[in-house]
Amino acid sequence: MNAPHRNLPVVTPPMPEPQAFTDAASAVERLCDLYDAASDFLCRKFSDAVQNGRPDARYRAFYPEIRFSTSTYAATDSRLSFGHVPEPGTYSTTITRPDLFRKYLEQQIGLLMENHRVPVTIGPSHTPMPVHFAVANDDRVTVPQEGVMDFTLRDVFDVPDLSTTHDDIVNGFGFAFEDGSHPLAPFTAQRIDYSLARLAHYTATAPEHFQNHVLFTNYQFYIEEFDVFARAALADKNSGYTGFVGPGNVEITDPDGEMPVPQKLPQMPTYHLKRKDGGGITLVNIGVGPSNAKTATDHIAVLRPHAWLMVGHCAGLRNSQRLGDFVLAHGYLREDHVLDDDLPVWVPIPALAEIQIALEEAVERVTELEGYELKRIMRTGTVATIDNRNWELRDQSGPVQRLSQSRAIALDMESATIAANGFRFRVPYGTLLCVSDKPLHGELKLPGMASEFYRTQVARHLLIGVRAMETLRDMPLERIHSRKLRSFEETAFL
Repeated sequence: MNAPHRNLPVVTPPMPEPQAFTDAASAVERLCDLYDAASDFLCRKFSDAVQNGRPDARYRAFYPEIRFSTSTYAATDSRLSFGHVPEPGTYSTTITRPDLFRKYLEQQIGLLMENHRVPVTIGPSHTPMPVHFAVANDDRVTVPQEGVMDFTLRDVFDVPDLSTTHDDIVNGFGFAFEDGSHPLAPFTAQRIDYSLARLAHYTATAPEHFQNHVLFTNYQFYIEEFDVFARAALADKNSGYTGFVGPGNVEITDPDGEMPVPQKLPQMPTYHLKRKDGGGITLVNIGVGPSNAKTATDHIAVLRPHAWLMVGHCAGLRNSQRLGDFVLAHGYLREDHVLDDDLPVWVPIPALAEIQIALEEAVERVTELEGYELKRIMRTGTVATIDNRNWELRDQSGPVQRLSQSRAIALDMESATIAANGFRFRVPYGTLLCVSDKPLHGELKLPGMASEFYRTQVARHLLIGVRAMETLRDMPLERIHSRKLRSFEETAFL
């Protein structure tokens, strides 16, 4: 927690008493009221300070929180992997942007009440809200360039605090807050706010546009095909899709609408094909490399998507494969190293049955092949992910032996990272790759081959990913969030 300046009195907005609620919608409405009051207070004081100079007080406002206590174990459906606390005790979580997470919060709070028959308490927390996150969500506030103000920001306002911005809840075991309460949700408010700000920076789209089903790719060609698919979907009045959003938060609802390309693309260009219920599809071009894959999934995870899939290119490792074949990952060899400190390499990353079935059925539908014939174009096996793009130029005896021992059939630089972070953050994951070269067998893409390959395969590959997501969208959330993603000690909130 940021320590107050010794010479300045601390001024806060009114601190209402906590209230108990037995209705989830009313509880979330109270969270919105508390959050708006705290955020508005900081925005007003910040604008005053910018206009009038250094204040003679220090300003502080607090995130709202949900607090829940039970003296009994939940009598719940044993098939449900979330929506209840593991044992009697007191649980809490700080909340940010309840307007953005309204549907999620109503669902999670409602399950908690249903399974324990105990109310939740809503009130201010003891965690200060950093002024950066408050003003970032208010278009009315003008933020001056650094050096313009005649005082240091941290002398007057709270700033982001690393002690409450971490992944200790999802990474650890036995985590408890300073007051002794256990975590009710996988992320604290500051951790979520940090990621919301990073998402806007990396993708150039607002968090409000992200959909519940996220596709990751490592090639711009997939963005171009997604644009074609999205416009066709908007033209179909029965598709259920209502808008298409690109970098810069440009949204079109007309299939012939103009989607200008920004002069400077963000690091991870992102597009959203929206549905009213958030059940649309987001496509993120994460570029190349496990670091980008980790960065994207670290931040998108706070939005609690229903599933994410990798649909990108890979190197085929078997001589029997052909350029353009599909690879459905059922295991991962993790040599990406970016998650070694968060999720040790000895942790297995299992395939999730619902995801695998959805992907295989989508391949069958799009290619019109099934059964034994499907093996002509698709293999299921281990995907290896590495952090060295030019691994072929090193002594191959070590890498090739490990690839052979793992029974790897494909190699890339992102898939295992995305799957492992899905496992870590309890987000259902899957991988369907397309073989673009075979370096172990001397088959590399030449310019002419590449253009033909992309024309025939990219559209089908993207469509398979979309169809798989549409299948998952129609499944109950409880079904795809299986116990494979849950540890011995889990938060009640998904």
